[in-house]
Amino acid sequence: MIIIARLNVGGPASHVVWLAAGLKRAGYTVDLVCGQVSPGEGDMAAFATEFGIEPIIIPELRRELHPWRDLVAGLKLLRLIRKLRPGIVHTHTAKAGFLGRWAAFLGRTPAILHTYHGHVFHSYFSPAKTKFVILLERLTARITQTIITLSPQLREELAHVHHIAKEDRIRVVPLGVDLTALASCRQTLQGRFRAKHNIPTNVPLVGIVGRLVPVKNHGLFIEAISDVVRELPEAHFAIVGDGPLRGALEARVALLGLTNRIRFTGWTRDLPKVYADLDVTVISSLNEGTPVSLIESLAAGCPVVTTDVGGVRDLLNEEPGTALVPSGDAAGLARAIVAALKEAAPTAQVAERIRRRFSVDRFVEETAVLYERLVSGS
Repeated sequence: MIIIARLNVGGPASHVVWLAAGLKRAGYTVDLVCGQVSPGEGDMAAFATEFGIEPIIIPELRRELHPWRDLVAGLKLLRLIRKLRPGIVHTHTAKAGFLGRWAAFLGRTPAILHTYHGHVFHSYFSPAKTKFVILLERLTARITQTIITLSPQLREELAHVHHIAKEDRIRVVPLGVDLTALASCRQTLQGRFRAKHNIPTNVPLVGIVGRLVPVKNHGLFIEAISDVVRELPEAHFAIVGDGPLRGALEARVALLGLTNRIRFTGWTRDLPKVYADLDVTVISSLNEGTPVSLIESLAAGCPVVTTDVGGVRDLLNEEPGTALVPSGDAAGLARAIVAALKEAAPTAQVAERIRRRFSVDRFVEETAVLYERLVSGS
């Protein structure tokens, strides 16, 4: 049983769908359990269905903290676990990780695992709430046989900064991403994204792909754009995604007089067309785990510029065509974007290396080996 809080547009939802589908192909019986997507978020339930996965929905399982609703969600998870009797419960994301692991423990599930795609230990909550969340995570780690992270940096933070669990109980299983459609997108799909959003074909195009929420810090990207256009007045920009901050971000863009330069595209699942037309992909986040947009961009042969947060440094691994800047440094972000626009794109060898390193088959196989060891006690 795989449990995640919600199948909203983003890396964790794609991760669990690819994992569930891969495990089914390998002969596992898999149940994917999730909650409801919040208003304004893109829903990826149809994406799961395309892979032959029909999620079991628990409506009370949601991202927002709500004591009564969370209790109901936990009890429903416990009842479901007692009914289906899974040999393995593997949880993802914070809310589902807490409720799902305790339900699995009370339901006497033999093997309990949790994957940290990132963490919520800074830039999400107030200091008091963050301390409480860390305490809950430490307690829940005690009933978890194995904790998985997507990068060595995240393992280091969990073990030695936040003291969630000892390092020998944390395994690194790098993310797997279906990158097949990105291999040739810049040769076969170029021009379609620009045409759809009325962006000229002969101008530099810089984009950011992700939810419009505080932790993604789109305001820093917009601030950097003001510096970029002073040096490259012909440049255009695309903000791909949606979320609760869209109205405020659009108002800020209008105030800066950049409305004609920046396109808010909303959600799209046709990302190969996006990366086919971008000249640089940016991440401006305050906190990240292993951002899928960076993997996808490099796999498509598009340079990336990102704040140096979370597992990003491990992901980039000093590959050509990548640049790291300090979090919160708008001027540094602008300089890196300008430099990336003037330099050559990542080579075909870089793109191929990324596609091999983050293949879905590899990550499903590594996860299955971990399951087998837990179940056999080896």
